[in-house]
Parts: sequence; structure tokens; C-alpha cells
Amino acid sequence: MSKSVEEINRKIQNGSAVIVTAGEMTSFVREQGVKEAARRVDVVTTGTFGPMCSSGLLINTGHSSPRINFKEATLNGVPAYCGIAAVDLFLGATAQRETLRYGGGHVIEDLVSGRSVFLDAAGHGTDCYPKRKLSSSIDLSSVSSAELTNFRNSYQNYNVAVNGSNREIRTYLGVLKPNLVNAGFSCSGEFSPLINDPYFRTIGTGTKIFLGGGTGWITGAGTQHSSNPERGPNGVPIEGAGTISVRGDLRGMNSTFLRGVWISGYGVSLCVGVGIPIPILDEEMAGFTGVSDDDILAPVVDYSCDYPENNGIILGHVSYKDLYSGEITVQGKLVKSFSLSSRKKGEEIAGELKNWIEKKEFLITSPTEVLAAV
Repeated sequence: MSKSVEEINRKIQNGSAVIVTAGEMTSFVREQGVKEAARRVDVVTTGTFGPMCSSGLLINTGHSSPRINFKEATLNGVPAYCGIAAVDLFLGATAQRETLRYGGGHVIEDLVSGRSVFLDAAGHGTDCYPKRKLSSSIDLSSVSSAELTNFRNSYQNYNVAVNGSNREIRTYLGVLKPNLVNAGFSCSGEFSPLINDPYFRTIGTGTKIFLGGGTGWITGAGTQHSSNPERGPNGVPIEGAGTISVRGDLRGMNSTFLRGVWISGYGVSLCVGVGIPIPILDEEMAGFTGVSDDDILAPVVDYSCDYPENNGIILGHVSYKDLYSGEITVQGKLVKSFSLSSRKKGEEIAGELKNWIEKKEFLITSPTEVLAAV
């Protein structure tokens, strides 16, 4: 049997659609089978929450009197990029102040929390834009537009980082103790959006998503995207693979699902909450969304040498069931595992998105373009 997105949306609107989270779907498929899951379930909601460094804020401050064309600007002391036009700024999540553990991700959190931030800008002065200096407090109510944008988001699987050297190292996956003592990872396992649709059948350009506590859209493939990775027998990639680029109005978001973070020895970033609804079109999609932590394998990479040297060496693969148990085996040694992403927040996002759909506040969109290999 098969269903269309249009049929599913009609069921959402008349209140007859069956919506489950990714975790609930895993249990359903295990207990009832793929065929029954495809017949009964209409939408599976997913969720992830963790550092997404390729995030940023595209902001138009509105014009001052007299007008200014920004050539240099900071927001709360964090440098923003001005090479766009007049009063447009791009603030990267990893841009950082010279002092304090504060950067672009924290500015974004401040704005979405309703706080003011201080804009200090300079222009070179022209006939159209004569003003040369501007110092002002701004907030989301005073600017013309503020859009969260992310060029590489929601990785479809990712590395597990370990340290085989005899010294401590600090990475974007956390502080790694020497001699394979601990392992850092960042993924919500069976709740992870792109893992639940490994071939991007329902996820692509134009897909409406949960973003930062509000709604957003997938604008295309993310940077470093690949839809032709090495895969396991179930179709799930066993290495870093697909990514998405996304965009949404910051004014509809909230700091529960958008947080500035400091990663010791690495720098600042932004934790972003993303949830994607997956329509169950047929048995294949039911099977994909029934994936469990047991079924998802991640590559283990030594971040003391192999990752920085980019030599492609993988020490082995481990399941997310083992990773979430707190202990994995690497080269015959028991290694403590920890996550930079929040599985609890991922489940919360999936539940929130499920609630939106059940309340008829969110409909499913078909992608206008599939995410092809790059």
C-alpha cells in the first residue's frame, strides 16, 4: 500500500492522522511489524539538538538618520560581516570576542531571548550614506529582519572521536583524554532526522521543519553534503553523509531550542534544535523510520592524528546503543563515551512537533527538489 503527502495532510486536517515520534515508531515496528506500521502510521517526527557551527544570523538593522553603509560592525563586541549591502550584517555563530567565552552563538541567544545587544558600526561616508559612525542598542523588535540561517546542519551520522596519543586534546567533540580513555560523539541516534530517511525520499528543498523552537525551511543540501556514502545493509550511512541548509525567522524561535555554547579549547558555537516530520508513504519508509539505536553504526576516529591529518583511517564502528550506554569497545579496550548533543532535547523536539501536527498547526510539505549527491 502507499499514501501521498496530500492524503496524509487531509487526514491531519480532519483529525484522523496517526502521528508518532521516532522512538515510538521504533517500538511499533518491533512489536507490530513494518507492514502494519505502514498501514497505521501517517507521520513520524524526529528531533536533534546539538552544536551546529555553520549557523549564523542574517540581520537587517534598518536605516539610521542620516543613513550609513556598514563597513565594520560588532554586536556586543563580536565581529559581524558587512560585505553585503548598506545595513545588512551576517553574524557567524563561531565569531568570537577577544575576551570572555562569548561569541556569535551567544548574541543570537540574547536576541531570541528578548534582550538588547549593542551595535557598534562604522562606514566610510558617501553621498548616499554620509554617516560614518553608529552606536546603538538593537533588539528583535527594532530591526527590519533577523533570519537564522545554517549552511551545514543535522549531519546524517558523524564521527565518534577518541584520542590515541599520550596527551590530552581539546576538540569540537569535547576534551579527549589520552590513551583511549573517553570518546565524544554528537547525534540523537534513532531520533536523528536524516537517519530516518537515509535516501532523502521525503526530505529536500522546501521541506518545512521545526527550527529553533519555531518553523523554518530546508533551502537545499548543506555544505559537505553527500548522498552516496558507505551504507549498512539497512541503508543507514556508516559515516558522515548528508547535510541540509536551513533558514527561518528568528522572531518565531526561543532560547529553549537555540543556545550559545562554549566548547573548551575549541571556541564558541550555537546549539540548534531541528525536527523534521517524515510522512510514511509506504512500507519502505515505515522500515526506515523504524530504525533503532542498535541499527545505527558510527565510525570511530582518532582525533589526535587521523582526523587532523585527514588520512581516512577508521578504527572501527560502534552502535548508538553502545554509545548511549556510556561505554564502547575500541581496539579491545573499554572506553567511556559522552555526548555533546542532547538526546533528551531531541526527544522533546520530536514530541513538540508531534503536538503541532496533532493540533493541525503544522502540515507536511513535499520537497521541490531532492538532495542529490555532491
